[in-house]
Amino acid sequence: MAKLTNEQLSQEILRLVGGKENVLGAFNCMTRLRIKLRDQSKIDVQALKATDGVLGIVEDETFQVILGPGKAKKVCDIFIEDAQVSRDGSLAAGEIGDWEANKEAMKSGQKQSPLKRGLRTIANIFMPLIPSIIAAGIFNGFASLLSQTGAGQLAVAEQAGAMFIIITFLQLMGGAFLAHFAIFTGINAATQFGATPALGGMIGAMSIMAHINTISQTVGLFNAEVPLQSILTTGRGGIIGVIFGVWVLSKIEKRMRKIIPDTLDLVVTPVAVLICTALLFVFIIMPLAGFVSDGLVFVLGFLIASANPVISVVSGFVLAALFLPLVLLGLHHGLIPIYAVQLESLGGVTLFPVLAMAGAGQVGAAIAIYLKANKVGNKRIKSVIYGALPAGFLGVGEPLIYGVTLPMGKPFITAGLGAGFGGAFVRLMDVMSVAWGPSGLVAIPLMSTPAQMAFFAIGLVISYIMGFIITTVFIKEKDVAAV
Repeated sequence: MAKLTNEQLSQEILRLVGGKENVLGAFNCMTRLRIKLRDQSKIDVQALKATDGVLGIVEDETFQVILGPGKAKKVCDIFIEDAQVSRDGSLAAGEIGDWEANKEAMKSGQKQSPLKRGLRTIANIFMPLIPSIIAAGIFNGFASLLSQTGAGQLAVAEQAGAMFIIITFLQLMGGAFLAHFAIFTGINAATQFGATPALGGMIGAMSIMAHINTISQTVGLFNAEVPLQSILTTGRGGIIGVIFGVWVLSKIEKRMRKIIPDTLDLVVTPVAVLICTALLFVFIIMPLAGFVSDGLVFVLGFLIASANPVISVVSGFVLAALFLPLVLLGLHHGLIPIYAVQLESLGGVTLFPVLAMAGAGQVGAAIAIYLKANKVGNKRIKSVIYGALPAGFLGVGEPLIYGVTLPMGKPFITAGLGAGFGGAFVRLMDVMSVAWGPSGLVAIPLMSTPAQMAFFAIGLVISYIMGFIITTVFIKEKDVAAV
């Protein structure tokens, strides 16, 4: 049977969700097509699950079709045209580029705690930035690699020639995002908090401007001997400070909108809001966020950047093994600011390569279950695994998690234990990525050097093997036959 094109897949999805008259809006995350429907009872769920190209579905308030990285956006663009609806940004909530842990899909009616809602908001700030984070990281990574070659070193030293232009152009594309990360964060944070996006971008821009150092020196908060240890300095507090600063801005702006007359709103409100927010941001929020950021860096340095190999191995194992349970609790969204803190302070992320092993453990466990299912003749579970494994290798873990390991129970645990061995290895080898995004094989180019790309790939293989072995030992054929 010929594989469906994106156009055909869009048309099939539209037909199976009840036609365009049943569609109110659509949006895509990194791996999902999210559809707002008039009546979800009109969905042909079983036919949709069996459709070529569909990796899984989530029946939540917003109906979600899992398609995989890259494909989700392409199909969504076509789907919007086919359904003749608008792109609904309100459907963006719920995913950040690794594995979605939508507990409502597993336990309908479960309420979200304030903590989970807060972490989800943080995730929504960064989710639209993931494509740029990946692209910028790859551009900077290639620039670094070329600079380390003999021809690259000579070109940089002489600042001339085609190689120098290529390296500079790559740095230009990478720096266009990463050098202004705070601005993009401020804009997205304002969108989430209900403030004016441009004002949020201004808060982000303030945090990275050299004028901060001038102000700090003038009021005696600058440490000239060790600038980075200043109470107030450019970039102090980083992304954490920007997010909190924009949250404060949103509160002030909403209050101002209520008390300033409509005739003066356009001129007076933004000026008044920025004056109030900037004073609080520069003199209170940035210093306090700086202490929080320093604390995070210290803890991370102890856990995942320790020079002690024993600590590295243990922390790598525990973090990789426990990541998917954190996902199920909805706590993984809180890791995104930590990635950003590491990227700002270290120039790379050491936590992401460790956590990326979690999906590989699921792959190994699924292969073990597949072989046992083949022995006992469980065709249904074989079919699910057969369709989900390719996506699992590419870092899309939802079909395996929700279709195989989690419903069975014990394989979810054995998969995590298997992933722990891969996490221990990549932490021991001090693997660092230049960005974060999808895990699995597609994450290999995100590692900072060719050697670390190789170490990351070896970590994946270790996770596959150990997930397979542990699951084979602890999961019996009768457990698979009963599924």
